Amino acid sequence: MTVTEQLSALGLILAHGDLHSLFQPILSLSERRILGYEALTRGPSNSPLHPPVTLFAVARHAGRLSELEMACRKSACRRFKELKLDGLLFLNVSPESLLDPAHQPGRTLKMLQAFGIPPSQVVIELTEQTPTEDFNLLDTALHHYRAMGFSIALDDLGAGYSSLRLWSELRPDYVKIDRHFIDGIHQDAVKREFVESILKMAKASRAQVIAEGIELPEELAVLAEMGVDLVQGYLLGRPQEHPSRDARALLPPMESIGSMNEESSDLSALLNEQPAVNEDTPIHEVLEAFRARANLNSLAVLDARQRPVGIVHRHLLSEALLRPFATDLFTRKSVNRLMSTDFLAVEMGQSLQQVSRLITSRARQRIEEDFIIILDGRYRGLGRVIDVLKLITELKIQQARHANPLTLLPGNVPIQQCLARLLQQRRQAVVCYVDIDSFKPFNELNGSICENNEQLGGLISMIVSTIEENFELIPKQASSTKVQIKQPHRQR
Repeated sequence: MTVTEQLSALGLILAHGDLHSLFQPILSLSERRILGYEALTRGPSNSPLHPPVTLFAVARHAGRLSELEMACRKSACRRFKELKLDGLLFLNVSPESLLDPAHQPGRTLKMLQAFGIPPSQVVIELTEQTPTEDFNLLDTALHHYRAMGFSIALDDLGAGYSSLRLWSELRPDYVKIDRHFIDGIHQDAVKREFVESILKMAKASRAQVIAEGIELPEELAVLAEMGVDLVQGYLLGRPQEHPSRDARALLPPMESIGSMNEESSDLSALLNEQPAVNEDTPIHEVLEAFRARANLNSLAVLDARQRPVGIVHRHLLSEALLRPFATDLFTRKSVNRLMSTDFLAVEMGQSLQQVSRLITSRARQRIEEDFIIILDGRYRGLGRVIDVLKLITELKIQQARHANPLTLLPGNVPIQQCLARLLQQRRQAVVCYVDIDSFKPFNELNGSICENNEQLGGLISMIVSTIEENFELIPKQASSTKVQIKQPHRQR
């Protein structure tokens, strides 16, 4: 499509208002509700200007960006009102359109009044695509919006040309972290440090943080553990013409959002719902499946009852077919001729720690190979060895970060997380809290007692013996116990 044709297509779109508005939900984890929706625009479905990147690039080149953004806002407000959506409406606005001399202040307010949408329900979301130079003029424009009752959000923090300066000078009500820092955050300590620093800055500036671009349950779990409350992404809802209104249908259960640990209740965080093949499937069909999906490393082989009987690894199949005449001999045969029956299958109910032990006990298990995840013996999907190792490493780092520096035992954070999980899962448990009087001055005077593991172990053994001496466990029911105090003598 030539430049002239693009400009002509843009002119037709603006003349007829041929734009489509989609809405993506922004959710609050703590309140389990939809805070609002971000309005996103697409061009005509049969047009080369359908993708937003192309559409806005052409408008910017033609000097009609401000005109296009106003048309997008009008389309979004009309559709938001027609759908009767609740919550806030986030409207994308570029700083350069606000600084455009042709920009007419007050048009957005008049448009909202026409649709019956109060300004307090609208968030102006600044999306920076080009460098912003006139901060004073931009500050004046945003103060104008604030004076009319709008809230301000800063989009793609960390990706723009001057987003940190925009934050410090404009003091937005909402800050949206760029997807780059959310993607794979459960596997990247640097990204977690970045998000933690953003949370501290947001607290100081009284801004609310929105993590956008969440696509994996592991990313959501880590963000929730770090204290991020407002979330957005494909995992929770894609941009749609008719978005969901029910937060409960979008958010996973609270127990699955809670921090993942070695004794977590299942392996859902590791599950990849990959296709499987029947044991009678011809090998040439298996080859086609691997060719069609470059990221597919393994295929589970199932019997008629959907139970795994073998596994085919890409690299082993390739090696087998590289032998002389192997292709002619095997491609029309069943996959059970080349599948491996030496595979690891684990139930969904097993813990991460148990799976880790099973993997490390298998001498021939390769790091790039997959294992099979089953539920009640039936195939559910595949898990990757490398994911288990990464998750175990991340958990060890988390435990070390929150450990007591003196005893290296779990600190307040993991203790609170454990209690929260027990309450959420409604599991019966007995908690014993031990408070040693005057321990701090004792340790300062006799610090050497905790300077090596042997002496520390002796101290802990002494505490346990004291507990057993002064507390009696009396059975209450078959599934629970009751602690009765027997007039403990105080030891200092």
